[in-house]
Amino acid sequence: MTEPIHKFTADHVIKAYVLGIFPMAEASDADRVFWVDPEYRGILPIDGLHIPSRLARTIRADKFDVRIDFDFPGMMRACAKSRMGRPSTWINDEIVELYTEMHERGLAHSIECWQEGHLAGGLYGVSLGAAFFGESMVSFETDASKVALVHLVARLKTGGFRLLDTQFVTDHLRQFGAIEVKREQYHAMLERAITTPADFMKLAKKTDGQSVLQSINQTS
Repeated sequence: MTEPIHKFTADHVIKAYVLGIFPMAEASDADRVFWVDPEYRGILPIDGLHIPSRLARTIRADKFDVRIDFDFPGMMRACAKSRMGRPSTWINDEIVELYTEMHERGLAHSIECWQEGHLAGGLYGVSLGAAFFGESMVSFETDASKVALVHLVARLKTGGFRLLDTQFVTDHLRQFGAIEVKREQYHAMLERAITTPADFMKLAKKTDGQSVLQSINQTS
């Protein structure tokens, strides 16, 4: 279900997340944004992350310099770029401006993978209570967004988060254990998570890959 938005603020976006809806634009050059409330919602169980063995080796090797909130606007702009297989994205200038404001208020975060001084990939999302809403991810180097996702889950698990909302389920996310739940079930999960305190920064900003994997594998 979608409804066009003609003018709104970061506070409107925050309230929307609490209600279980989120904004998207038709394209990166679109001048309007829509509220989205899908019948089926993608989630990635924080305690049920599946990490392929090859990816685990890459994480242990610390192939990337993983940084937290190092360049949030840059991470957003990277996700908004067109590229082969994805000529257009839903992240327009208004979305970048609003989420950057939320980042400045401590409510939006980026997990960035750097390699030899350039951004190799990563992801960003919104943190409210014990819920994290994954917004977008991108890779310019093999496995960069996957490594960022694993670092994110380690951070969420360590910080006491209960819900990782992926909005939709893609083949990319399904390999990690992402599932779909009906809207009513999602709203019940969201209500519990949003009222629970959590700490996105409980895990140190600089955490090596082996420690990240141990954080994910330890029993809750």
